[in-house]
Amino acid sequence: MASVLTQTTDRPSRTRRARRAGVVGSRAFPYLLILPMLALEAALVVYPILRGALFSLDTPAGLGLDNYRTMLVDPDFWRMIVHTLVFTLSVVVVILAIGLSLSLLMNWSFRGRGVVRSLLTVPWAIPEVPVAITFVLMLDPSFGVFNAFLRFFPGVTENPQWLLDPTLAMLVVIGATVWKGFPFYSLVLLSALQNVPTELYEAAKIDRAGRLAQFRYITLPSIRGTVALLAVLAFIYSTQQFTLIWLITGGGPVDATTTLAPAIYMQAFRFYNFSYAGAIAVVGFGISAVATLCFVLLQRRMETPE
Repeated sequence: MASVLTQTTDRPSRTRRARRAGVVGSRAFPYLLILPMLALEAALVVYPILRGALFSLDTPAGLGLDNYRTMLVDPDFWRMIVHTLVFTLSVVVVILAIGLSLSLLMNWSFRGRGVVRSLLTVPWAIPEVPVAITFVLMLDPSFGVFNAFLRFFPGVTENPQWLLDPTLAMLVVIGATVWKGFPFYSLVLLSALQNVPTELYEAAKIDRAGRLAQFRYITLPSIRGTVALLAVLAFIYSTQQFTLIWLITGGGPVDATTTLAPAIYMQAFRFYNFSYAGAIAVVGFGISAVATLCFVLLQRRMETPE
């Protein structure tokens, strides 16, 4: 009789333990699924960042902040920061403006819209090396397409030296970067536009709201979260741009297009100053992290109802 009572009283406790184990297991299961990805992320991203940060402290006298002190008084470093900001902000503004304009155009119903969307992905699908070679050939002062086109205009007597003038060279790398990346931003914004409820536009038409008013009070508020996210991606995309800048201008002329990524490469593999290159990389990572945080906070503020 006692054994029966013991078994009876043990069953609820075993049931509770089983339920508790099931709850804990169900909570831990998603984390177990992403554990391999987190381990891979730590091996390929976190460890190199920490290793680079430690490498930036390496000096002939041992570990120290000499590289960062040198950086603060190095005029070439601050010139590179200015070039990076000019390049990055220009790319972000232009690429979002073009992406939004094309997405609005492709959101309309017209014949051949599918063909236009397919052609739009061509620049994005072409690798960066062929894009850079194409731009160099088109901008050649002797036989380039750009100068041949300019000769049709009266008053143009000299061929512009696109890659030898500091201002023109910066405009060229900005244009090449925008041309390579704008299809992605256009397609993402097009997807966001297609998710805007059509009932809002129909109600606006009933209220006799014009296209500009619809864009301002319906379209922009509906896609501003996507725009903020794309601004972050465009900022990261432009600050990390290396291939196009290096192959088109090599960072020149006179370091006029030397931004963050080419500066790190030159310090490491041209001047063999690996610790100083690591310090520049750490500063660049900090700039990207702060800018991304600002964009995220701005996005949350915009999404918070007043």
